[in-house]
Parts: sequence; structure tokens; C-alpha cells
Amino acid sequence: MERPIAHRGLHDTAKGVIENTLRAAEAAIAESFAIECDIQLSADGEAIVFHDETLDRLTDAAGPISARTAAELAKIPVNGSSESLPTFTAFLDQVAGRTPIICELKSRFDGDWRIADRAAALAAFYDGPLAFKSFDHDLVAYLRLRRPHMLPPRGPCPIGLLAQASYDDPDWPFLNADQRRDWTDFDHYDLARPDFLSWNVDDLPHKIPFLVKELTGAPIMVWTVRTPEQREAAHKWADQIVFDGDPESHGSWRRITYVGALGY
Repeated sequence: MERPIAHRGLHDTAKGVIENTLRAAEAAIAESFAIECDIQLSADGEAIVFHDETLDRLTDAAGPISARTAAELAKIPVNGSSESLPTFTAFLDQVAGRTPIICELKSRFDGDWRIADRAAALAAFYDGPLAFKSFDHDLVAYLRLRRPHMLPPRGPCPIGLLAQASYDDPDWPFLNADQRRDWTDFDHYDLARPDFLSWNVDDLPHKIPFLVKELTGAPIMVWTVRTPEQREAAHKWADQIVFDGDPESHGSWRRITYVGALGY
């Protein structure tokens, strides 16, 4: 990939193109960007493309995604758009291999790996460049066990680990003290053994992505680049960026060393 990765698709609220929708995916494809998206489970076990745990920020509905079925979610419009929340099946059908997809699997860090099972099942029949990633080290390790089932028709999906320097802020209510410490110290790296690392750009430079790159050769992706300062840090310390904002300000990127790691 020589072009950056559009965060939740190439979205623009002013134009009615909302994050993680099919229109945002089409906008990214039109500009030759790869797409980063998020998936989580509905009440009936369908993978839904949506970032937040709850519906409150982006719709007029409220409460967790996990409390509603896929059919119920399909009837909820996304604010500022005529679209509803897409299933991952519909998202894959829409992209249809035209650009790479980097998909984050959302987790409550409670040992529920059904999202990995559903992602693996859909990947097995998707004919296009697709990679998965998650913050959950155990989920990444489990997804690697499922990888042999993701072979046809295109080959195995690369599996990456999302990470940052610390987990002490309120954004991590599900983590217990031991998990916070282990993740900060990267103690579970050998368990996950990711094909690539997706790192918080605001935590650059840092020893963890540096050592991962030097010792394993795994490429470093950083998120989420919005400012010139973040872009400059990424150019120094990373192989590729996930970006928000004006696409022209990010331009071309060095060719990420995903040949073999991501296969495209």
C-alpha cells in the first residue's frame, strides 16, 4: 500500500458521508485509499460495522449495539445520512476486493471470542486483501488459531495487534490492574505474535514499536494521524498511517513492508 489508510473510511460529516458506512467506503475507494473499519457483535451474533459500544453518538437510538439484533440495527439510520449500520457481510460485498480492508475486532476483554469466529467465517469467502487487528491480546492469539480456516480463496488474513504506551485513562474500563500492567509492559507479545503492530501515533517514539520492528521485522502502522506533527512523527518511526481529515494533506506514503506480512 503506497497510499494511507482512511480511518473508518473516507468520511466527511458536512457532505453526509459518515464514518464506517458504505458511502465512506466508496469515498475511500474513489481516492485509492485502503479502509480501516471496526466490527462488533449484534445480539444475534452478526458482525456490525460500527466503532462505539453504544448507539448514542451517531444515531437517535440509545444503548449498546450488543442488545439489538442485526435486523433491528438495520432499521436505525445513522445521523446525517440516509444509511443504516452495515453488516460486515454487506461491507465486504460493497468493497469487493477493490481496496485493502484493515478491520478492528472490538472486544470487552472477557474471553468472548465469537467476534473472531464470525470474522474468520466471513474472511474464508472474501476474495480481496483483508487484515484483522485488535487490542485484545487473547483475541489476537485465538484468531491466529482460526487462521487455517481463512484460506480460500485468497490465502490467510494477516493479524495485527493494536497497542499504545499505557492504559491508565478512562477509555479502558474493562481492563483490570493485571491487564493494564501486562499490556503496558507488552508481556503478552509472545502469545499474540502479530504479523503487524498498530500503534498510537501520539506515543511515538517508543521502545515497543522500535523493538518489534527491529527484532521481528513486523511493519508498524500508526493511528490516528490528523496533524502535520503527527504525520512527521509517523514518517520517522512507522511504515504506514491510518488518517482522519483532508486526504490531500497526507498524500502518498512509503510502500509499507507488507509483502509477506499483509500480502499486498
